[in-house]
Formats: sequence, structure tokens, C-alpha cells
Amino acid sequence: MAETGPGHPLTEINGLIRDGRVDDYPSANRKLGMQPLDFAAGESRWRWPQQPGHTLNPFGTVQGGYLAVFVDELLATAIGSVLEEGEWAMTAETKLSYLRPVTPGKIEGGARVLRRSRSLAFLEANVTDARGGAAVTASSTWSISHLHQG
Repeated sequence: MAETGPGHPLTEINGLIRDGRVDDYPSANRKLGMQPLDFAAGESRWRWPQQPGHTLNPFGTVQGGYLAVFVDELLATAIGSVLEEGEWAMTAETKLSYLRPVTPGKIEGGARVLRRSRSLAFLEANVTDARGGAAVTASSTWSISHLHQG
């Protein structure tokens, strides 16, 4: 089992989320242009204003795998906002429903924790396309682990 405590990356990242410090939140997906907008207790909102060409499929729409990455950011930061020091969470299951093709442009999304117990959390996420139409919905279950202090 991993150790955590003050100064541990998990503690630091979850602290940034709980404190709503979107500008300080580290994510490799910022290189794709994904931007956190707001972290609140049990919720997160992100924007993806412009998609790089390599994220598009041959039909000119955003490839579903990249939309799944966007949804994962939504879910991860929503759950991170309710984790306490010494806890971490990982995806146990996620179901995505792609409601329509997403053309390049401003994509926005939000996620929220529906219920959290000691060992599980249930979340939902929604993504809208550039016209504000529902584009992707997701439901997800996360497993919460309790790390020992070291």
C-alpha cells in the first residue's frame, strides 16, 4: 500500500482541488487545450475551447477517446474535491453515452458526486458541444482507498 502525508503528490493535488485552485491544477491534458473552470465541493467544470487537429477522426469530428479523456478530467476533479488527506480514488467503472457527433469548437462539461461512502463514490458527468447541445453523458463508480501515513 502506498504511503502519503504532507508533501505527497496525492495530498497536494487533492488539496488544490478542494481549495478550488484551478490555475494551479497540474494536468497533461492542458497540452490538448483542456481548461479547468471551477472546482467546488463534489463538483467540477471544465472547458475545451479548441481541439487540436490530431484529436479529430477522419469525419472531422472529435474522436470519442478524446471525449472520454475530457470526461475523465471532469470526474477525477469532482471526486478529488471530496477526498480527505490520506485518501485517493480510482475509476472502477465508467459508462459513456455519445449522444451526437461533436464538431470542433467550444466544448464544456461538468461532473458531480452523487453519493460517497467510505469505499465507493458514484458520479455523473455531462458534456455540451459548441451549440450548447447535450453531446456526452457519463456515469461512473470510483473506488476510494485509505492510505496509511508514512
